[in-house]
Amino acid sequence: MKFKILATLLSLSFFSFSQDDTKQLEKIYKTSLTNGKSYEWLSYLSNEIGGRLSGSLNAELAVEYTKKELESIGLDKVWLQPVMVPKWVRGNPEFAYIETAPGKTIPVNLCALGGSVSTPLQGIKAQVVEVQGIEDLKLMNRSEVEGKIVFYNRPMQADLIQTFEAYGGCVDQRYDGAKEAGKLGAAGTIVRSMNLRLDDLPHTGSMSYGDTPVNQRIPSAAISTNDAERLSGMLKIDPNIKFYFKQNCKQLKDVQSYNVIGEIKGSQFPNEIIVVGGHLDSWDLGDGSHDDGAGCVQSMDVLRLLKETGIRPKRTIRVVLFMNEENGLRGGRKYAEVAKKKGEKHIFALESDSGGFTPRGFSFSGPDYKINQILIWKPLFEPYLIHYFKKGGSGADIGPLKNDAIVLAGLRPDSQRYFDHHHASNDTFNAVNKRELELGAATMTSLIYLIDRYGLNAIQSQNQLKD
Repeated sequence: MKFKILATLLSLSFFSFSQDDTKQLEKIYKTSLTNGKSYEWLSYLSNEIGGRLSGSLNAELAVEYTKKELESIGLDKVWLQPVMVPKWVRGNPEFAYIETAPGKTIPVNLCALGGSVSTPLQGIKAQVVEVQGIEDLKLMNRSEVEGKIVFYNRPMQADLIQTFEAYGGCVDQRYDGAKEAGKLGAAGTIVRSMNLRLDDLPHTGSMSYGDTPVNQRIPSAAISTNDAERLSGMLKIDPNIKFYFKQNCKQLKDVQSYNVIGEIKGSQFPNEIIVVGGHLDSWDLGDGSHDDGAGCVQSMDVLRLLKETGIRPKRTIRVVLFMNEENGLRGGRKYAEVAKKKGEKHIFALESDSGGFTPRGFSFSGPDYKINQILIWKPLFEPYLIHYFKKGGSGADIGPLKNDAIVLAGLRPDSQRYFDHHHASNDTFNAVNKRELELGAATMTSLIYLIDRYGLNAIQSQNQLKD
């Protein structure tokens, strides 16, 4: 036992860090903050192209633009990976109101959920049944729901510091709400927006009908948190009030799109691949600056910053801008499928998909001994106020790469403001702070640099010592 502990400590010491690493991180941060490209790239992606819904013209313009920019920074290889993606269109703007009496209405801020069917041409007007979530709905009888609009009103849990936990605690009502309400004969569903603050902005997002036949699918929409509060209060006074909404969305045939990929070939271990990326698609209400234009441009700048600071990677560093994370994850699955067919060896993958806010650190999933090796580098990041190094989630697009050996990681920015913008019309370029974005790019580059320099082979060193 003593020998094993000693072997572990000795092997991990091989993956410590040196004064050279401290200087290299200083150089990376300085270059990003004084000569970064991420903010400039994001400005074009957001202001010149705009929202990039999968299958849309804007999504294809984003593919062309990012490919061109990656080629301009002198990577060893840049290419497009074809992937078929769903094409859902919103159509004409939605319209909704609360009817308190014939002819007396209060307008409501509403947007269709991604993947929803449209309402009939005349819209839907019906009484409302309020529930706090799917579990509440399942306790109800069909007679209580049939012909009515189900109103899911479970808020994000405000006392959770980790806001993604709060999101995860209520997003099922958005994703599966229409499917479950339809089983009881509901006419439609409306969902409280996934947002921690009270405002007038409806937040869209993906939803699913599962295996519900097309002719039995009911329309589903989100309303703003202020409207959810108002509707809930009014139902307590008069449960017979009616709700009206009309939406014109449509699901079309799948179309071809692309993942955008660029790489620097490794000088010593070219078959060991390190991936960094974000998703190029976005919802259509804003311009997708935080979700996930920020992650894309940060990932692009990782490779540029490595080159700019004189690093010639030992391992192959690959940037992947995934298509269709928001309503299908087709890009992430296609990338993993092709990698498996080619027998590629991915040792590490990092995704930025939590907004362009001030970076706090990373979360990791993978073998404990490899994560423990990464934790040794935490002191290198503390001068930059990067303190969060925890085991946990990573990113949706890199998830399909998961196996017993790879480490998956997610950049973790300060998340307290993220859901104010997530999937809403205020996810725009003016909501992104240049310095925060560039700090994130530098933080990602620094971790990729360390992974490339030292690899993730602590267990091999232990075995060599034991032998």
